[in-house]
Amino acid sequence: MSVTSAPAPIDYSLSRSWLLANGARPEGFADAAASEADQLIFDLEDAVAPARKPFARDAVAEWLDHPGNTGWVRINDAETGFWSDDIARLRSCSGLLGVVLAKVESAAHVSDTIAAFGGRVDVIALVESAIGIEEATAIARAGTVRLAFGSGDYRRDTGTAATDLAMVYARARLTNSSRVAKLPNPIDGPTPGLDLDLLRAQTAAARETGMTGRLCLFGDQARVVNEAMSPTSADVDWARDFLSDFALAGGEVRDGSDKPRLHEASRITRLASAYGVTAGV
Repeated sequence: MSVTSAPAPIDYSLSRSWLLANGARPEGFADAAASEADQLIFDLEDAVAPARKPFARDAVAEWLDHPGNTGWVRINDAETGFWSDDIARLRSCSGLLGVVLAKVESAAHVSDTIAAFGGRVDVIALVESAIGIEEATAIARAGTVRLAFGSGDYRRDTGTAATDLAMVYARARLTNSSRVAKLPNPIDGPTPGLDLDLLRAQTAAARETGMTGRLCLFGDQARVVNEAMSPTSADVDWARDFLSDFALAGGEVRDGSDKPRLHEASRITRLASAYGVTAGV
């Protein structure tokens, strides 16, 4: 597949790779920002020990207030005292694109966060437990802009194995809830470690259940995720050929297969344009 640099920043609704950067390690912020990830998330939650959270909060806020710097921030969950501290420090940051709210288990967690920001923040809800999965539709409808899957914490909560089969229900539930709430498709959890073949396989499995994004723990993972979540050159060739044939035939539906194929061809063309994917030779 040929994936070139996208012609413009990719909107969060279409973003594939979401790189987590430890908020307590500001020396790594520049490298994270220079990665191939579609979006950058500064982590104030699980990656940061309680004693280091004030330092991390200040480091991230200072970065986001520097001209030209932007990013999302994973804030602590609404049931902790860190949540209000995170919001108070980030509320006025000029480069804040939105927040990834950890451990969401109710619609109120989202609505309370939006209210605490004065109604002016995009919230990605990170669902990480059995309760969160069962409440996913309500969470999606609470003002959330996209759902994400905290797969590691979900496995710890449920005792579920780290296999694609074991993850099918939770992933499909998030996809279905996103559709019900008319949200972009959800973001999958990360693959620990640097086994890029495993990452590629797990990303392909997540895509089969409707996931269109993935959290990344390392900058090197971004390219693999971007490729796995993008249309291939062959997909672009098919879409181009179908749309050309459809136009030559008068641009009118000819049989029951035309409408779904037209939708798919249009979707592929739109994504290929956003991601800089070119047709084959």
